[in-house]
Amino acid sequence: MRLNIVKSPNAKQLYVIKSYRKNGKNTSKIVEKLGTYEELLKTHKDPIKWAKEYIEELNKIEKAQNREVIVKYSPLIQINKNEQHSFNCGYLFLQKIYYELGLHNICNAITKKHKFEYDLSLILSRLIYGRIIFPSSKLATYQLSKKFIEQPNFDLHQIYRALEVLAKETDFIQSSLYENSLKISKRNTSVLYYDCTNYFFEIEQEAGLKQYGPGKDHKPNPIVEMGLFMDGDGIPLAFSIHNGNTNEQTTLRPLENKILKDFELSKFIICTDAGLSSTENRKFNNQQDRAFITTQSVKKLKKHLKEWALDSKGWHISGRKETFDISLLDNDERAYEQYESVTFYKERWIKEDGLEQKLIITYSLKYRDYQRQIRNRQLERAVKLIENRPSDIKKKNQNDYKRFISSTGITKDGELADKIIYGLDEKVIADEEMYDGFYGVCTNLDDEASEIIKVNHRRWEIEECFRIMKSEFKARPVYLSNDDRIIAHFTTCFIALIIYRLIEKRLNQNFTCHEIISELREMNLKIIKGEGYEPIYTRTDFTDALHEAFGFRTDYQIINNSMMKKILKDTKK
Repeated sequence: MRLNIVKSPNAKQLYVIKSYRKNGKNTSKIVEKLGTYEELLKTHKDPIKWAKEYIEELNKIEKAQNREVIVKYSPLIQINKNEQHSFNCGYLFLQKIYYELGLHNICNAITKKHKFEYDLSLILSRLIYGRIIFPSSKLATYQLSKKFIEQPNFDLHQIYRALEVLAKETDFIQSSLYENSLKISKRNTSVLYYDCTNYFFEIEQEAGLKQYGPGKDHKPNPIVEMGLFMDGDGIPLAFSIHNGNTNEQTTLRPLENKILKDFELSKFIICTDAGLSSTENRKFNNQQDRAFITTQSVKKLKKHLKEWALDSKGWHISGRKETFDISLLDNDERAYEQYESVTFYKERWIKEDGLEQKLIITYSLKYRDYQRQIRNRQLERAVKLIENRPSDIKKKNQNDYKRFISSTGITKDGELADKIIYGLDEKVIADEEMYDGFYGVCTNLDDEASEIIKVNHRRWEIEECFRIMKSEFKARPVYLSNDDRIIAHFTTCFIALIIYRLIEKRLNQNFTCHEIISELREMNLKIIKGEGYEPIYTRTDFTDALHEAFGFRTDYQIINNSMMKKILKDTKK
């Protein structure tokens, strides 16, 4: 490799080029574009001298790569006690995105503001890498970070100090992350998805953010509530943490106002589920350049709207002019097969509480069959419970299979029974069956119903964000007690989720969450003293795609020390 300088009327461009033979002729190719002379002069006193030294180092690395390595082992010599031989390199792909997002610069800005001596970026990065690859407590994360090639250079007590700072700066981190992310990936902010979930604690006493509330896990523990905004591509945008007893409908507007102010976004559509779609929230997004799309419970519609929604006649299919009677689909096998995967819809404008909005009702045979399948399984469980363990029949909620069980102390002859008689509640079953296959959406947009439905359908991705944090990242149960450390904990989970989503996007969403995280966890290298590292993981389609997407490889038979040095440097650009 050698230096090539291309002069133009306006600048001198420096390139690293390499000569080779092709079809019997000498030719060359550009290996790397170093920049213009003027640009390099800002960081190097003598750009030409620096470029030549840099290329000389590249040539040394290339020469080392071509050298075969022979390693000798003895069956008579024990390995050294307490000496680590295996290191994880999967974190390097997370590190690449960490630096591309400028998180090290964000940490530097925070460090200058608070004037502490420990390395905040080193601590934050290890908390994030650990949350994805080795999710565990802060103490365990400190120990597990020693599995990475680059060893931790901080003390455990400094982690807890860092958590207090991260909690204070969480708003700054979120807005800076959004700004920096625009430099590495286009953000689809035309549609923003919002949802809430909660996380439980392994304690019984309420304190601070930890309060008893309607937990979605139905556990008798104090909880905190998280509100999360996601952009149209499934990448987290902003989050907030609230007391566990907070009404989730009140959490949307404060966080949305922060996005309007700190993120300088003003034109977008807010998409939420029915639990967050209060009239106040709809009116809030019925002004300026904002709009809303929200799910609407068909069961909770007013009587005349419910009758219209459940009427079998007057249904449409996108792109066709005629109307359909969905009651005919069950009696015609050919029609059922033809329309099994079709979404029917009807729409009308309504005005309630001073708000004009379009109500869209959809009907799907596939969705109907899915709901019936779920209910049939629940009915089977209910029958088994009645037959085998009637004493276990206790209080039931709206999603519990026990809701299908009725009890009475009266016999069929109208006399008092000796004991309580249990059976299936046919009325409850029939009432639920009425709504099978139906789904409601409300919006203030005048777009085609098919487009509204398509946007609303992607709400599953924000639900998946919560699932990833809870299951793969093991964000619950939370063992921290101080409010600031709790906020910092979820800040690291939030950043980890952004980095994970960007990896997923870079891999063209060809791999599942479990595949990505489990294989990153298994990407281990064995150190060979004086020589470098030997991969001891299995090369797969995933690892091939990963290396291709990130532009460096760790799957050669041996990665010598100079190669590893370059990889570590490249991941921090």
